[in-house]
Amino acid sequence: MSFFRKSAEPVTASQALPGRAAPIPTAERSFINGRPLKGPWPEGFQVADFAMGCFWGVERKFWQLPGVWVTAVGYVAGFTPNPTYQEVCTGRTGHTEAVRVVFDPTVIPYEALLKAFWEGHDPTQGARQGNDVGTQYRSGVYTASPAQAEAAERSKAAYQAALSASGRGAITTEILPAGEFYYAEDYHQQYLAKNPDGYCGVGGTGVVCPIGVGVSA
Repeated sequence: MSFFRKSAEPVTASQALPGRAAPIPTAERSFINGRPLKGPWPEGFQVADFAMGCFWGVERKFWQLPGVWVTAVGYVAGFTPNPTYQEVCTGRTGHTEAVRVVFDPTVIPYEALLKAFWEGHDPTQGARQGNDVGTQYRSGVYTASPAQAEAAERSKAAYQAALSASGRGAITTEILPAGEFYYAEDYHQQYLAKNPDGYCGVGGTGVVCPIGVGVSA
């Protein structure tokens, strides 16, 4: 990933790079299991999008969960259409690095993905995650339905209570309806499966999210 320090100030739509009309080339299938990154997916499966820092390490956290059918990395919540990685790294597209998780809700509920999300990074850091600094590393949950949005907000409140009890600060995670998910370049997809010793700058706070331990999401 990029180690250059960037402004933590978000870009506006008028300042954003113009992008392009056509999607950038990427992989069609997962390097891990050969399943299609862009669908079609099995009937009844659901999609969830999360941003929690460098998407190389984030994707690995989710593909390891039972019930996750396929994962992909990309760019969300910005202005520039079909951005490249280099453009996102400038901070001038407005996007954050994200992971798309396709999952079987009969095996793993959305709340379990939220638990993995909160515990897998530090959601109090604003426009950074560890040593990775810039608006593309901000924390976010991008919801596909009102039910996901409600669950995300409840889990945020529950985790904030746990963080506060541990002396930590306020959660800066944005929770927004999912917009366009722009798939990242081929070499980013399942990067740490292709490069097991590659960089991963994502780490949690050590504070347990109370979802699934006697507290409702």
